[in-house]
Amino acid sequence: MTDRPKTPLLDRVTLPADLKALSDRQLRQLADELRAETISAVSVTGGHLGAGLGVVELTVALHAVFDTPRDKLIWDVGHQCYPHKILTGRRDRIRTLRTEGGLSGFTKRSESPYDPFGAAHSSTSISAALGFAMAADLGGDPGDAIAVIGDGAMSAGMAFEAMNNAGHLKQRLFVILNDNEMSIAPPVGALSAYLTRLYAEAPMHDLKEVAKGFVSLLPPPLQEGAKRAKDMLKGLAIGGTLFEALGFSYVGPIDGHDLDALLPVLRTVKARATGPMLIHVLTKKGKGYAPAEAARDKGHATGKFDVLTGVQAKAASNAPAYTKVFAQSLVAEAERDAKIVAVTAAMPDGTGLNLFHDRFPKRCFDVGIAEQHAVTFSAGLAAGGMKPFCAIYSTFLQRGYDQVVHDVAIQRLPVRFAVDRAGLVGADGATHAGAFDIGFLANLPGFVVMAAADEAELAHMVATAAAHDLGPIAFRFPRGDGVGVEMPARGVPLTIGKGRVIREGSRVALLSFGTRLAEVLKAAEALTTRGVSVTVADARFAKPLDEGLILHLASHHEALITVEEGVVGGFGSHVAQLLADRGVFDRGLKYRSMVLPDIFIDQASPEAMYRVAGMEAGQIEERVLGVLGVAVVGMRA
Repeated sequence: MTDRPKTPLLDRVTLPADLKALSDRQLRQLADELRAETISAVSVTGGHLGAGLGVVELTVALHAVFDTPRDKLIWDVGHQCYPHKILTGRRDRIRTLRTEGGLSGFTKRSESPYDPFGAAHSSTSISAALGFAMAADLGGDPGDAIAVIGDGAMSAGMAFEAMNNAGHLKQRLFVILNDNEMSIAPPVGALSAYLTRLYAEAPMHDLKEVAKGFVSLLPPPLQEGAKRAKDMLKGLAIGGTLFEALGFSYVGPIDGHDLDALLPVLRTVKARATGPMLIHVLTKKGKGYAPAEAARDKGHATGKFDVLTGVQAKAASNAPAYTKVFAQSLVAEAERDAKIVAVTAAMPDGTGLNLFHDRFPKRCFDVGIAEQHAVTFSAGLAAGGMKPFCAIYSTFLQRGYDQVVHDVAIQRLPVRFAVDRAGLVGADGATHAGAFDIGFLANLPGFVVMAAADEAELAHMVATAAAHDLGPIAFRFPRGDGVGVEMPARGVPLTIGKGRVIREGSRVALLSFGTRLAEVLKAAEALTTRGVSVTVADARFAKPLDEGLILHLASHHEALITVEEGVVGGFGSHVAQLLADRGVFDRGLKYRSMVLPDIFIDQASPEAMYRVAGMEAGQIEERVLGVLGVAVVGMRA
């Protein structure tokens, strides 16, 4: 008689409360099953794999020890949260990650009570956790607050601002420092060296090092090992010194993949801690999946892949990616100008600057997840006579906006901003959409703001920025591949503030800013078949505006419609201001501005997101016909 196969433990876990009934041995088995399920799910959807694999054991331990959702568990950044989602009632939907109508790739308050705080950018968890802790103390929601901060998020100043405040308030709070030796890129800076020194100079023990005065709180079997570790570190400026100076009791480093080490420490601090506590956990990004462990970025972000080989599926395209065009164009400019340098905030691969680094390692700077510093550092480089290109995603540039205003714009320093991921980006959803940069840059005095309509235009805009020394300049471009236009041998600087007419018509003018130009041209073709004569122009610049072009279009057409991949307050608003100031509306011009709607659009394919935004070719065509008062019978929905 053969034994029946045992039901996987993961099948018995519907919610974290189910972990309370499992033994420590069973929790170890559960962790193995959770890792396999995470790999399987991401192979179907694509997504952020490596960070989640690094926290599988930590996820199991935290949910086994703490009482979520009463206790508030905050993941920072949200890349780490896939195993957490599987254990918190969302396993049946985990293969919808990052798809239209599916689970978010990050924590999201509206998705689950087990996601108490949304986190898609980094370094916010300690501030939020301290807020939860103080709210509980003041009669708000009860429960402990636990921030799991990792993936390089401790390199941002906001994390230390929060720790400084937490140490002052002395409120009970748990911060798990998930130290995996790298952010999205290999780590940089003094903090990384400091953390590396913590565990390089002390051998592993059951508990590597503990905070002053904390030894007595540990279970008796661990006290002797902790004392030995403390004696070994005596006189060294390492261990918990930095964190203790900020008012935290420090425990660690602890092997984050060893549940036999994690569980007793977490149980002890939960039972005995009275003030802010930092638990330093060492993990390995991509842990347990060889292709991720071997990858340069440790499987940070992947497309769909084959589980056995790790080989990712690639969408066929004959056009180069915008990011690669930017990087290659910048390298070409730097070959001719030794003053050109490049700055990124922990995204060398994402921004293409890994190519620049390969060619000019001494002229390429990765400052870590520290956008504010990246901007002011670039300002200092510019003030010192260099020509910095600060390459940051649109959504992340928001984090350095005060520095853009105060340190760059007011001082009229020629920092070149390469604004990647402009517009709607797809699977990462609203948190990563580049919707606001046109508005928040074009309203700054002395700023030049460009948007590439295609990959060839992007090459020209890189050359334009390289040649511009009169003040700050920015050029925006989207995620993904170009439209397949013929590329120039090299970029040629554009005349600042001058657009171009793509096709001539007579009744309506469509003025595009950015990569919606391809859809605008499709709409123009369809309108022509309906007997509507259309002029199409590419603005190129939101600031300074091509006033001559705009006023010419306004005076020679019945209607003028602008189209842009940004919200109200951007290019179209500047055009409207110009037309109003010049009294054009008094002469009967029909003007409309097509912008992103006043909503946050959830993740889907970029095409589906632009359909929601009303910015596909058919929707542009319908808008034109509506403005002209032409019947739209027969238009597609």
